[in-house]
Formats: sequence, structure tokens, C-alpha cells
Amino acid sequence: MLDKIILFSIKNKIFVALMTLVLILWGVWSATKLPIDAVPDITNNQVQIITSTPTLASQEVEQLVTFPIEQAIANIPGLEETRSISRFGLSVITAVFTEDMDIYFARQLVSEKLKEAQEQIPAGIGTPELSPVSTGLGEVYQYIIRPTKESKNKYSAKDLRTMQDWIVARQLYGTKGIAEINSFGGELKQYEVVIDPNRLRAMGVSVSDIFTALEQNNQNTGGAYIDKRPNAYFIRGIGVATSFMDVGNIAIGKHNPPLFIKDVAELRLGSAIRYGALTYNGEVDAVGGVVMMLKGENSHQVVSRIKEKLPTIQQSLPEDIVIEPFLDRTDLVQRAIHTVEKNLLEGALIVIFVLVLFLGNLRAGLIVATAIPLCLLFALGMMQLFGVSANLMSLGAIDFGIIVDGSVIVVEAVMHHLSLRKTTTRLTQAQMDDEVYHSASKIRSSAAFGEIIILMVYIPILTLVGVEGKMFRPMAETVVFAILGALLLSLTYIPAMSAWLLPKQQHHKRTFSDRMITWLNSHYQPLFSRSIRLRGWVIGSAVGLFLLSVGIFSRMGGEFIPQLQEGDFAFHCILPQGTSLSQSLETSMQASRLIREFQEVKMVIGKTGSAEVPTDPMPLETSDLVIVLKPQNEWKSGRSFDQLGDAIIERLKDIPGVFFEKNQPIQMRFNELMTGIRQDVAVKIFGENMDTLALYAQKVSQLIQKVEGATSPQVEKVTGLPQISVTYDRLRLANYGLSVQQVNEVLSTAFAGKSAGVIFENERRFDLVVRLDSLYRTGIDDVQNMMVATQNGQIPMSQIASIKYELGPAQISREAGKRRIVIGFNVQGRDVQSVVGDIQQKLKEVKLPTGYYFTYGGQFENLQQATNRLLVAVPVALLLIFSLLYLAFHSVGQALLIFSAIPMSAIGGVLALLLRGMPFSISAGIGFIALFGVAVLNGIVLIGTFNTLKKEGMSNLLHRVIIGTEMRLRPVLMTAMVASLGFLPMALSQGAGAEVQRPLATVVIGGLVSATFLTLFVLPLLYLSFNSALRWPWRKPTKGLALGVLLLSPIALQAQRQYTMAEIEQIALKNNGVIRAAQAKLQEATTKEHTAWELPKTDLTAQYGQYSSPEKDLSVAISQSIPFPTVFAARKSLYQAETQLQKGQLALEQNELLRQVRTQYQQLQYLAFKQQQLLQLDSLFSDFIRIAEVRFKAGDTKKIDINTAQVKKSEITLLLRQNQLAQQAAYRNLYTLVQAEEDFQVAQLTEYEPLLLTEVANPEPSLHPLVHLNYLQAIIAMRAQHLERAQAWPDLTLGYTNQSLIGMQTIGGVETYADIHKRFHAVSIGLSLPIFTATRSKAKAYEHQREAALEEAHQAEKELKTRWVNLQEEYQLYVQKYQFYKNEALPEAERIVKANQLGYSAGEISYVEYLYTLQTAVDTRLSYLESIEALNQKVIEIQSLLNQ
Repeated sequence: MLDKIILFSIKNKIFVALMTLVLILWGVWSATKLPIDAVPDITNNQVQIITSTPTLASQEVEQLVTFPIEQAIANIPGLEETRSISRFGLSVITAVFTEDMDIYFARQLVSEKLKEAQEQIPAGIGTPELSPVSTGLGEVYQYIIRPTKESKNKYSAKDLRTMQDWIVARQLYGTKGIAEINSFGGELKQYEVVIDPNRLRAMGVSVSDIFTALEQNNQNTGGAYIDKRPNAYFIRGIGVATSFMDVGNIAIGKHNPPLFIKDVAELRLGSAIRYGALTYNGEVDAVGGVVMMLKGENSHQVVSRIKEKLPTIQQSLPEDIVIEPFLDRTDLVQRAIHTVEKNLLEGALIVIFVLVLFLGNLRAGLIVATAIPLCLLFALGMMQLFGVSANLMSLGAIDFGIIVDGSVIVVEAVMHHLSLRKTTTRLTQAQMDDEVYHSASKIRSSAAFGEIIILMVYIPILTLVGVEGKMFRPMAETVVFAILGALLLSLTYIPAMSAWLLPKQQHHKRTFSDRMITWLNSHYQPLFSRSIRLRGWVIGSAVGLFLLSVGIFSRMGGEFIPQLQEGDFAFHCILPQGTSLSQSLETSMQASRLIREFQEVKMVIGKTGSAEVPTDPMPLETSDLVIVLKPQNEWKSGRSFDQLGDAIIERLKDIPGVFFEKNQPIQMRFNELMTGIRQDVAVKIFGENMDTLALYAQKVSQLIQKVEGATSPQVEKVTGLPQISVTYDRLRLANYGLSVQQVNEVLSTAFAGKSAGVIFENERRFDLVVRLDSLYRTGIDDVQNMMVATQNGQIPMSQIASIKYELGPAQISREAGKRRIVIGFNVQGRDVQSVVGDIQQKLKEVKLPTGYYFTYGGQFENLQQATNRLLVAVPVALLLIFSLLYLAFHSVGQALLIFSAIPMSAIGGVLALLLRGMPFSISAGIGFIALFGVAVLNGIVLIGTFNTLKKEGMSNLLHRVIIGTEMRLRPVLMTAMVASLGFLPMALSQGAGAEVQRPLATVVIGGLVSATFLTLFVLPLLYLSFNSALRWPWRKPTKGLALGVLLLSPIALQAQRQYTMAEIEQIALKNNGVIRAAQAKLQEATTKEHTAWELPKTDLTAQYGQYSSPEKDLSVAISQSIPFPTVFAARKSLYQAETQLQKGQLALEQNELLRQVRTQYQQLQYLAFKQQQLLQLDSLFSDFIRIAEVRFKAGDTKKIDINTAQVKKSEITLLLRQNQLAQQAAYRNLYTLVQAEEDFQVAQLTEYEPLLLTEVANPEPSLHPLVHLNYLQAIIAMRAQHLERAQAWPDLTLGYTNQSLIGMQTIGGVETYADIHKRFHAVSIGLSLPIFTATRSKAKAYEHQREAALEEAHQAEKELKTRWVNLQEEYQLYVQKYQFYKNEALPEAERIVKANQLGYSAGEISYVEYLYTLQTAVDTRLSYLESIEALNQKVIEIQSLLNQ
């Protein structure tokens, strides 16, 4: 059947061309309709049930809300998992369903069960609601609404929130593809009736009375209509309050005279109690919105629709209000798709180059190359047809080298068949068709089976389910589509185009490709012949390598999927349990300001607590800092993405008592929505008692901290929430005739506030809320004094309840109906599997009580599930390959021979991962599956050739193998190179999303290298061994090989070396990174000088065709452009000036480094001598305490003398500790500057003396490196101007042309026929004139640049002179201060101390007098040291100024 398809295509070329055009149009149309995203949406199928219960604590939320709902939904069909959190005022239950269940059907089932659950939930507590139909990738667009800098204080948080809710969100609603607009931050506007308890008490009114009055006096009604001909008059009763005046005039109860609301309460605009807030750049309390995309929608299109609406929305806002996006999914999508486009384009170009190089024929190479875009267009069309989105995974695994492999085999076979023809006569089209048909049909089984095998190995990937299925199934589908297209094209398009376009006349000239293959063959055949003699060793070595790779693989760690670098950070900020919202906000803003110090950061958005729809229910003490970064090409620090994250974490350590965790926005939401935690890995402890769970969680956390590669573990906060507990006394309630419900309503209304209706402002509606004035909601006293109405008057709350501070449960988490606690952590520097393995070993030490147990979640859980499925998928793929090989060759032996390529390719894949330091991941696993399919292709071609030669009568086995390998060297190398090099851009890519693709590409490239070695050496040897009776020439291994035992001798720990200041300066100048960088730049500039004489590129031009006659002529031309001679001298001069500039920069850096090193050195000397002084003072106080104790026992003094002295001694101890910490900090700074190979100590001086200067002449500022640099800048500008002027002179162009002019030509007066071998010559010379250049303007610009540099130099000179004068004066002042302490104050203090010490011992002076003199001595000694330190620092500054 395949033969018939090939024959039909060759005979109907026009039809094939038309169908190809249809394919192009279909593919291009599909590409415009294809959904685009960065990565596949791997969030599991889940429904969230959110219940807001503002007045309930965690225990009540779990008992009254969470548990009934969990029980109700437990038996829903298709439910895989339930997990929940119960927190003060909130219950969030996540129900995870099987992937094949429709999300809307699942929501319908949940909704039906919620009706049953609501019957068990007490009335008025809260109503369960379903979260929006969105996913982890659903937060496609996040923005903030903020005023401009000029109007920073013009709008309140309440104003901004009102604009968000009633202008921005309302206009975004209704946009196709949006599930929800989740408002975040600001203050929700309310009309407040603010109660003063004192006025209530005076008027004899209760909170319930006010609430009832408001409820009954704020409503409209209708009375149908009156029929009064000719009109019908509709009756409308208007009683809704529309202003504060209306509310204030509502009467309370039945009083005479009437008592109004305004008499007992204040009316004002207020805001709802906040459970979340948003900050912008650590400056303002902002308002934002999160646009949540409907599940299954196209994020690119949804964001585009949002952006289309934003200009209209912006116009409806005040002019000084800005909508600013901070997370836009299309940014990541565009960067990821750009990575894919770049990799595909580079891979295609590499494949085309290799094809042309190996085929040796441009037409043949281009025919195969045209199949590349056609395969891609076919794949895009099928993707659109089957609803597969274009993303990093679906398009990222396409290797054009693999895809066009069948086309390569067909074209190479045609070329090889044509080259065997003896005649050089031109073929007719019919003869060409026949040649192509016979060669293509002969090789078609190998080509088709190769494509089908690759197709088959991807089919098991389609069986993957869950997260890994969603991640990798689109990739498999796309590759399958592309290979189907390639198979179709190799049977139709390629034979038709080969018959149509390949040259029909063979010249039998050796091409570059032929010479290259001959050279390769000349080296390959001797090696192969030698390997035949040593085939036992060769095959044994291959087996040994395979066993070695198996050992390496078993010890290789594993991770689920390499983290996608999203380009932004999301830092998780956690404060101590029970932290208030205002404190969390302040800390979040402080952290934001510290992060903004980094040049790479564009903006920082802080999200504290929960949003209006709490799909991400964070407590008040938790914040997410979304750090939006600038594009990496704008980064000036040279840091990588991970290094920047580590630097930010290090900077945030300045904030005490706060835990920060580094993550990325999408990754964090994926982790949380899929597994219920934000970290990569979680240890879960299940049990009943929350206190017991918290206790064991702390033990587990301490064990995890000791494991290398695990970040600081974060224990779920389940206890320690500060509460004001109001416990009712039921006997007293009964005495006063009160019920718990009545008192609860008073408590809830007074403090939480309770809505008594709504106030309308046109379309806008705001709650009318009754609550206590904020002045009476400040502490426990206000709760105790809260008045409760009884039948006989009012009583305070303290009369009927016990009110006290308590710590209660902060959060109760449940999973599968059981309570649990989570210890989460991320993995850095290691793979997930090995880290979890270490933790599992350590957790064996922890003995849990009966009924308690551990499980693991997060990435590790996904990795285990995916690995288990791959353990099924990979054997199935291998079995399919073997089955197809058997069907192709009808021989188990030959199928096994070709199958041996798989273990050999696995060697290269494992070693490639090892060399690049990559752990095994699911990406790498998919790479192995793809590799196994590709690896057998060359084996199929080679064994097929051996079989063909055997059929043609070549009976000599050895001769058959040698001839066969020589024939197939070109296609084997070509197939391996196009397949491996096609993946090369993906393996080396650093673009967005490349992290996911690199392991896959690395495995395929490494595996193909080893598989090619197998095909060229091991496979022919195995073929020889299995088909011959020759004995394997195993050789006895040489004696003398022994296993050496290495003994590690103990190495004595050596004391740290001590260095003087001069030695430290020399080490720093040698090792410091800044200096080494400056030296490298100097070497770069010096090397650049040698390029001054560089000439432009030489132009080589070839022209072939009918350009001078009907015959096809060949013309070859060479030309060289030479700049005007003065350019070279000007360029040399400029480069020399740039070298001088780098020398000056190096001198400046060395000057600054020496200043910093000397400063730290002197600081350490000062701290060392200060420590000695403090130790002496400590000894003095010890002696004093001893004497005081003796005198106390004798009754001469009081106990207070001893106590006071002990306090003073403790102060000295504290100073010693502070001094020690300062020394450690100074050493750290010095180590950073010096960058020595090992730590060292500063050699301490015998005496602490100041660095006094001798007479110094006034410095010459122009010699300072800083000024010198500015002058060099001026010189560079001047020489650049000279170069520009030199380049304005004409360039000289010299050329030579050699061409044929076929036909009758008059040569020397004789008309003769000139064929292609008769050549005609011409020499050309030309000038390139700068007519339209802007030389004058450029020269003027350099002149301005020079003037600017000179001005900066003059200004720097002035500043240095001023600084010198100031330093001289300060130096003299510090010298006088030092001399005063040395010559006067210090000796006098020593004498006084000695005299008073003797006097106190003898009892001649009092304790107070002695202590006073001792304190004076302490201060004097420390001031003396400080004067030396200050003087030394001034001297260091002067030395730096003098460049010494």
C-alpha cells in the first residue's frame, strides 16, 4: 500500500503541490486560533466551598460548619480528596474530583449536598458558597488602583475601594472568560451608627433597641394601584433612608417625648472590619483587584479583552487615579513562547545546515528542509482541531531532526541510487520518476517503521493522568501530530518533490560532503577493523558501561518537574501568631521598602490577609510580597535570578522576628491549590488533639532543619491565637432573665458590627451597620463594661460572664475527614527525592502516639505518583518497540540486536544528566521515552542494509558488514546529528521556561551520542557474533591489576594564620573580585589594541544562470573594502586611550579597596584593645565586690553596696559581649574584602598607638585617580572625534571577477565559441563616498562629551581641595584630643583609681565616692581608645585622598 501511495504522489505532482498549499493555509489559520499559554494548567479538578462566619472562633467553625459540610459531600461520586481549614471567621473546604469529571457537574453535585448541610448549620452563622470556576493559573491579571504622586494624600483607602468595587470591577464583569473580580485591600465603605455606651446607659436604651428601630424604619413598599380612569395610579410607600439625616430621625421604641437615633449615637461614614490589605512599594495602603479566569479559557485572549476595556475604565476614573497592572500573565506567556520560537527556529536552522552539509546537494537539503515548516503547520492544525494549547510543553519537545528523519532517509536513498548510475546523460522526467520510485520504495519500510516507532513510544505518555498527565500529554499529542505529518509528507510530498526538483543529470564530481564522508570513513574503517579483532572487549566494555550507568541512575536524586522561572518573585512573610493587621501591614511595608532598594526591582505589592473572596485564605499575620522585576537585560548588578532572590532574603534578615520564604507567584498558587500547602514538600501528621499535633510538629521541624538542602521548615500555626474569652454564667443569666442568644447578639453587634439594612447612593449600595465607637473597642475593659439590657434595667457584661485573656486554636486543618498539621519546606541545592529520603530516616526516631501517623505531600507526592505511572509506561513503550521491530524483520534475534540500542542510549542519557548536575525528573523521564524511539532508527537502517546485501548475493559475512557500515555511515551520522543538534538550542537555552525543557533535551542529546557509537561499533560486532560460528576472542586479563585501598590519614586542625596590615593589603589586591574584574577589563582593553588594523570582511560572490545569454553562465567575484589609511592610526589612538582609562579605573578601585581594608583593620585593633580594657575593669569590679563582701560580713557596709557593684559588673559583661559581636562583624567584612582561601586573624599590635602623619605637602588633585579618570574621558571623546573624522574620508574598494560567457565571442579579432571552461577576467576599483553621513553632528557630539568630562574633572578637583582642607583641620583637632587624654586625663584617672581603691579597702572613703571615681576611670579609658580610633580613621581618609 505504501508503494502505491509513493507511486501516486510521483505521478500526480500538481495534485500533491495543491494539497501542500491547502496544508499551509490550514496550518496558518489554525495558528491564529490556537489557545496560547506559558505552561499547561496542571491544577487538579477541584471545587472550593467558602463559608464566612465573622463571629465564630476556630473550634466553633470546625464543629458547626466544616464538619457538617465534609460529612454531606463525603459520598459524592468521583470525589478523590477533601481538605479544609477552619479559622476565626472562615471555613474553606476543597473537594478534589477525578480528572474525567466535568467541573460544572461536580459543582452541581456539591451544591445539592450543601442544601442538606445547611440544615445542620445553625441559622445566622453563615451561608456556604462555591468559589469561582477558576484554577491555579486562573489569576491571569492583577492590578492596583492608586493615585498619582501629586495626589498621594487626596484619596482615602475607602475612596479607592469604592472606585474598585463600583467602577472598575463592575465594568470588567461580563468580559468573556472572567470568572470573578476579587477585590483586595482598602476599606469597604459603610454607613455607621456609632454607639456611645455612656449615652445608652443614661437614656436607658440597649443596643438591641437601636438595631430593631433601624431595621423597622428603613424599607419601601407598594400598594398595587388605584384604577381612576383614564389612568392607573400605582402606590409606592417610601421609607428607605437616603441620608444621615433620615437615619438620625428614626425613633427608638415608644418614648415620650420621642427618642431619636441621633440622640444616642453618632452617624458617620465608616468601614468594615478588615481581614486583608494591599500595599504598593511599601509606601501606601493601596487597593487592587485579581481577575480570575474561567477554567478552560484562553488566558491570552482573556487578558487581551481586559486590556481593551481598561482605557474606557480609566476614562471613567478621576484623572489622578491610575490602574497599574503588577501581574500580567501575557508577559510570562510571551517570554515562554519566545523561548519556544527561538529554540524551534535555531533547531530548524541547525538541522537544515546539517542536512545540506551531509547530503552535499543544496536542492536535496532544501527539499528535506521544507518538510520542517510543513510538519509544524500540520501539528498546529491538529492541535487546534483537538483543543491542545500552544505552550512551553506542547511545542517545546518538537525536534525537527527527529521529525524529518523519514524524509532524510528517503532523500538520501534517492541521492545514493542516482550516484550509482554510470551514465552522465540527462534523465527524462519519466526516467527520473522511475528512479525515485524504486529507491524510495526500497527504503520506505525503514523510513515508515522509524516514524511509526517514534510514534508508538509517545503513546504511553498519553496514558499518564493527574498532574504529570496534564503537563506532558500535550507534548506527546503535539509530537504525535508532527510525526504523523512527517510520515504523510515522507510518503507523498518528499518523493514528488525529489522527482520534480532533484538534478536530473549527474556530473559525478566529488562534493565537499563526499570528501568529508570519505575522510570520516578513512578514520572509521581502521577503528572498526580493530574493534572486530577486539570485539569481546568492546562488547564487554559496553555492558560494563551500562551497568555503571544503572548504578549511577539508582543513586541519582529525583524531582517532580524543574521549577519554571517566572521572572517575578512571591515572598511569603509570616509574623508571630496573633499579630494584628496594622502590625502586619507595617512589617510588610518595611520589607517592601528594603526590597525596593534593589535596582532590579520594578515594584513590590504586599498582600496581607484574605481578599473579599478568600480563595487564598491567609491569616492576618501572613503577607505575600509580589516582587515585579524589570527585564533581565536592564539588570546592572550581574546577579542571576536565584542570586537576586538569595540577596533579597539576606537583606530581609534585618527585620527581626519575621519568617520570609522565597517562591514564585504561579508556582505558589499551584502548590497551594493542588496540595493545600505553599511549599514544595510537606510532612503531614494526622491525629486528634491539636496540642499533641503541635508538639510533634515542633520535633519534626527541628529534625528537618538538620537536613541538607531543606530550607527552614514552616510549621502550620494551629495554636497560640490570643483571644478575649467571654464565658457565660448560666445561673446569673437565669436570674436576670437573659438567654445566651440575647447576650451573644449584643456582643456581636457591639464589637463586630451588624448590618441593619442598606443605604443606596443611586445604584451603589452600602451597609448600614451598628457598632460601638472605636474608643470603646480598645481592650478587655470595654468588653467587661458593655451594658446588657434586662427586664429591670441594664447591667455590665462582667456581671453575667467571666471575661479573660486566653490562647486558643488559630486554625484547624483537616484532610480526608481527619485533623492534621503540616510542616512545609522548599528544597534548594538538592533534589526532592534525596531530601525526603533523609527526612524519612530521621523521622523513624519520632515515636507517635496510637492513632497518629505521618504522610508526605507536595512535589514529592506528585513525583511518587508520576514515577509509578512511568514504571508502567516505559515497559509498555519498550514492548511496543520490540513488537514493531519483530514485525519489521520477522526475526527475534535481529529485533533483539536493534533493541540493544536502548540500553546503550540510556548510558549517554544518564551520563549527560550527571555531567550537567541534573537530577532525574519527569521531564528527563519523558526524554528517555523519546530517546528510546529515536535510538533504534539507525539500527533499523543498518540491519536493513545488511539484509539487503545478503539478498543481493553477498554471502561473505565480514565483507557484508564492512560494506554495509561504509554505505550507511552517512545516513547514520546524519540521522544522529540532526536529531541531537535539533535539541541543542533547547539544551542550552536560558530563556523563560527553559528549566523544564533542558533535562529532556540533555537526555536525548547524550543518549544519541552513545547510541550512535553503538550503531557504528557494537551493533555490527553483535551482528557478526550472532551470525558466525567464530569463537569470541576473549583475552585473559593482564595480571597485576589490583584493587587499591586508600587510607585517609587524620589531618590535624591548624590554628588560623595571623597577618599584618601590609600582608592583608597584598592579599586583598590579589584576590578581591572587584580588582580582578578591573584587571580583566584592562586585559580586554589591551587585547583590543591589536584589532586596530582590522579590515572589513572580504566579499565572495558567485552568480549562476542566464544573466548574459540564453546559456547558463558562472561568475565568481571577490572584493575587499579598505578604509582610508588615517582610520587605522585614529582607531589605534582611541584604543590606547581606552586602555589608559581602564588602568585609571583599576587604580581607583585599588585606592577604595585599600581604604576599606585599612578601616576594618584599624576597627579590629581598636576592638581588641577595648576588650583588654573592659577585662581589666571587670577585674577591678570583681576585687571591689570581694572587699565589699568582707566589709558587709564585718558590719561596716550594707548589702546594697554588693548588689550595686554586681549590677555594674554585669554592665561590663554586656559591653564585652557587644564588643565581641562587633569584632565578628568586622572580621566578616574584612573576609569579604580580602577573599582569602582560608580564614585568618589580624596580628594584634603590642601597643595601641595612633597613625600620626609627618609633614605632608598639599596634594595635587589632578593626580587623584577620580580626577584622572575624568581627564581620560575627555581624551577618549577627543580621539573618538578624530576617528569619526577619519572615517569620513572615502573607502577604497578593490575587486576581481572571473566569469564564463558561453556562446560565440570575438577574441583577438577572431570569432570563436566559448564554453564554460573559457574564463573572462575583470578588475574593479571603487571609492565609497560619505555623501549622506552625519559626521559633523557626530564630531560635535564628541566635542560636547569632551567638554562635559573636563567640567566634571574641574569640579572633582575643587571638591578634593575642599575635602583636603577639612580633613587637615579635623586631623589637628583629633590629635589635640588624643594628646589631652594621653598626657593629662588618663594618668590622672589611674592615680585617682589607685588612691581610692586603697582608701575604700581601708574604709577611709564611702562606697558612693569609690564607685563614682571608678565610673569616671571607665569612661576616661574608653574615651582614650575612641580618640585613637577616630584619629586613625581620619589618617586613613587622608591616605586615600593622597592615593597612598
